[in-house]
Amino acid sequence: MKPANDAWHMLAALAAADGSTAHPRVAALTAPDAAKRDVADAVHAICTIHGRYLFEDTVLHRDEHTAEWFERITAAFTNERAYLAHLTAAAGPLPSTPGQAEADAAFASQRHTFDMLARSDRRGCAVGTALALVLDWQAIRTVLDAAAWRFGVAVPPSDLPDRADLAAFVATASDSPATLRAIAFGAQQVFAQHRGLWSLLEARASARNHHD
Repeated sequence: MKPANDAWHMLAALAAADGSTAHPRVAALTAPDAAKRDVADAVHAICTIHGRYLFEDTVLHRDEHTAEWFERITAAFTNERAYLAHLTAAAGPLPSTPGQAEADAAFASQRHTFDMLARSDRRGCAVGTALALVLDWQAIRTVLDAAAWRFGVAVPPSDLPDRADLAAFVATASDSPATLRAIAFGAQQVFAQHRGLWSLLEARASARNHHD
């Protein structure tokens, strides 16, 4: 099997097993009976981590095979960030939760990790990060869209690439075993960070319930 095919099958398998879709918190937050404060907390957390630029600087030092694709991703995520900002405003203030300082430190650590992955000089790492973020954003979007319904916000269309586009891009980006390993590393780190986010949100909801 060619490295490109290996890369796509690897990414799809990782997303299914380790991505946000597999975390029970995503289903809980998209349920019609989800507590509004839990939904608001999730929106605030996602905005804290992903509500700022990530791949803009990456575009400047990618090679000719990936630069145009990163420009597309950057433009699409600009729209997603605008949607996220609108949602965060509509969700109202951050719900009072015990252990806020520790959560803030965890969010800051996650932002730093995403920055390091996106700006890595290791060929393929930023690509794997971007691919995994787009793949996982499909699950994140279900949480955001459920929140939009709860808070009366119109849901805009997404300009992010679909799976067919991602598979086609991987075919041009994974041209060696070393690049494939770097793509896998970037993707695994993204999924791990998101799993940590959902688990933290789960713990925060539990802390609020016990505090009441």
